[in-house]
Amino acid sequence: MKLKLTSLFAVSALALALFMSVGTPAAPKTAAATVSAAASQPAAEPAASPEPHPEIREAIASLRRAKDHLEHAAHDFGGHRVEAIKATDEALRQLQDCLKFDK
Repeated sequence: MKLKLTSLFAVSALALALFMSVGTPAAPKTAAATVSAAASQPAAEPAASPEPHPEIREAIASLRRAKDHLEHAAHDFGGHRVEAIKATDEALRQLQDCLKFDK
């Protein structure tokens, strides 16, 4: 019984550590933040055109950070690290293709 409790505690601690190491995704910008940023620009300058597809560019940056984390991780995540890196590379390629076809 004591061994089962110890094993359960160890698995729970490992799962919590993995969950905390992944972190949380970046929150999308709110309309209020966009309005306050626009209000801080001088009125004499013409407004710059917004960046095309900021969500896709943000996703690319997030995937690059996740890939860097996976490549420098101390363990192999139960053998899933290599597959996760491959899937991340494929997702990055797909997102970059999306941006190419927008032009």
